[in-house]
Amino acid sequence: MNAHVGMSMVSNQPYGLREHPFRMTPDARLYFPSTIHSRAYAHLLYGLAQNEGFVVITGEVGAGKTTLVEHLCEQLDPATYVVARIATSQVSGDDLLRLAADAFGTETEGSKVAILRGITAALRKGERRYLLIVDEAQALPLPALEELRMLSNITGEAGQALLQTILLGQPQFRRTLASPDLDQLRQRILASYHLGQLSREETHAYIEHRMRAVGWNGVPGWGEGAIDLVHQHSGGVPRRINRLCSRVLLGGELEHAPQLSAALVEATALELEDDLGGGFEPEAAAEAAAPASVAKALAELDQRLARLEHIVAQRERIYNRLRDLFGDSVTGHKDFRP
Repeated sequence: MNAHVGMSMVSNQPYGLREHPFRMTPDARLYFPSTIHSRAYAHLLYGLAQNEGFVVITGEVGAGKTTLVEHLCEQLDPATYVVARIATSQVSGDDLLRLAADAFGTETEGSKVAILRGITAALRKGERRYLLIVDEAQALPLPALEELRMLSNITGEAGQALLQTILLGQPQFRRTLASPDLDQLRQRILASYHLGQLSREETHAYIEHRMRAVGWNGVPGWGEGAIDLVHQHSGGVPRRINRLCSRVLLGGELEHAPQLSAALVEATALELEDDLGGGFEPEAAAEAAAPASVAKALAELDQRLARLEHIVAQRERIYNRLRDLFGDSVTGHKDFRP
């Protein structure tokens, strides 16, 4: 067996890396301080320094909001902060109170008044600061957001605020906050930041940062234009970058490729589009749907067919490699073909 593949199979990661560099779940250890994430982090620190109110971070799905807050929590001293977290769905105001009570370890049963008394007692009991992190805040109805505002009114004997709240949400949450019914909540927002996409240059740095963090020594290399294509297909959204790079690494590993080429990235992106039933960038798809000349349409069709032929050949090579490594058990049937 090829030594490179053998080492990879032992580590159970592509190219013998210690861990997979492009996990889909947030991992604070792989946090990359891009320009936009560094600015968002500065807003979080500023908000926490005020010891009261709300901090709001918004961004597209996969923009890195949760990873950013995971990184923040790693930096907070447990002797100073009690951190409670809520990942919301469509919940009522009363249900949100129960989730908050559960997060702070207080009684969740009983009347609304009893639950509020339990939360208030917990906040006033200790000398540490209490931080509530609410993820997917765009799913909260207005009454639930109003309950969060009411919790922010809880004060200590000296009149100091006892609870701070970080709200994480998708872009539409900013429209929710603009509602006239939430004027009092808006007045308590001390810092707010919207996470955009990584630039082409930062996409390069992001990919290399994550790979170096898990033991990358330059193998596999990235071919000319390969990471530029990753940026083009992902739109600079970290989770989309991770999804595409994960599949590219797998394809390169199974083909024993010492370099991840632009052709491999392009073919993998098209394969993901076909597999998942949607492309990486809706804007690009909309442009492609616009009227075009017949000649241009035929040229694009030829290019697509060429990419599809490349994918078919790639899948055949992957199948043959898996069959060599594992025998027919990898397919479950000796006549299987990808």
